[in-house]
Amino acid sequence: MQFTSEQRLDDGVLEREFTLGEIPGILWTPASASTSTPVPLILLGHPTLGLRKMYPRLAARARHSAAEGFAAGTIELPGSGDRPRWAALEQARADLRRAMEAGEPVGGEIIDALVLPLVEKSVPEWQAALDALLSLPEIGGPVGYSGGVISIGIRLAVVEPRIVAAGLFAGSLVPAAMFEEARRVTIPLHVLLQWDDERNDRQAALDLFDAFGSKEKTLHANMGGHTGVPQFAGEDAGGFFARHLK
Repeated sequence: MQFTSEQRLDDGVLEREFTLGEIPGILWTPASASTSTPVPLILLGHPTLGLRKMYPRLAARARHSAAEGFAAGTIELPGSGDRPRWAALEQARADLRRAMEAGEPVGGEIIDALVLPLVEKSVPEWQAALDALLSLPEIGGPVGYSGGVISIGIRLAVVEPRIVAAGLFAGSLVPAAMFEEARRVTIPLHVLLQWDDERNDRQAALDLFDAFGSKEKTLHANMGGHTGVPQFAGEDAGGFFARHLK
C-alpha cells in the first residue's frame, strides 16, 4: 500500500488517499489514533458509482466514525470510478437499465450477471486492503463492515473472520445464491431498510433479513424512499459499532 496524498480535516481527522496495486482507496483516522493507542477499523462499502462521486457521503460517514474513535477505510470497486472498464459489468448494467425503463421485472439472470462477478472479484480485494490497513501501527482492530453492495457484505461476513460486526443497507438485487450464504452469517448485524425505497423490493429485503443466521440481528426500517435515510439512522449504526468494536 502506498499513500499518495494526505490532509488534515477541520475536525482533526487525517484523510489519506492510497493505492493498493492498481486499486485506489481512502483512509480516515481520528486525531486520537497513534502507535500507542491504535483504534478499531470500519470498512466503508459503497455502490458502484465510483469513489469520486461517492466521496461526500463516504467522508461524512468516515468523520462520524472518527468521532466515535474508529478509523474508516474504503477502496474503489472493480469496473468503477477510475479503474478500467469491465465489459461484462457494463453489459449487466445496461440490461438492468433497459428492464427498469421498460417497467419489466428484473430477472434472476440479470441480477446474477450484475452482482455475482462483482462479489467474486471485489471480496479478495477488500481482504487485501484489510491486510494492508491492519498492518498500520495506528490501527489495531477489531473490524466492522458498513454499507455498500449487500452481497459483498454477506460474502465478507462469511469468509473474513477479522470482521466481527456488519451494518448493511438492505437492497433487493440479491442473487438467489446469496440467500444460502446469508444463512451462514453468524456475526452481529444491523440492517437498514427504507420502507418505501423505490429502487428495492421490500419483501425481498425482508426475506433476506429472515435468512441471516446471526443470533443478534436488528432490522431498522424507516419510512421514506431511497434517499430519505434519516440522520438518526446513522447515529443508531454508530451505537451498534460502538457496542461491538470497543
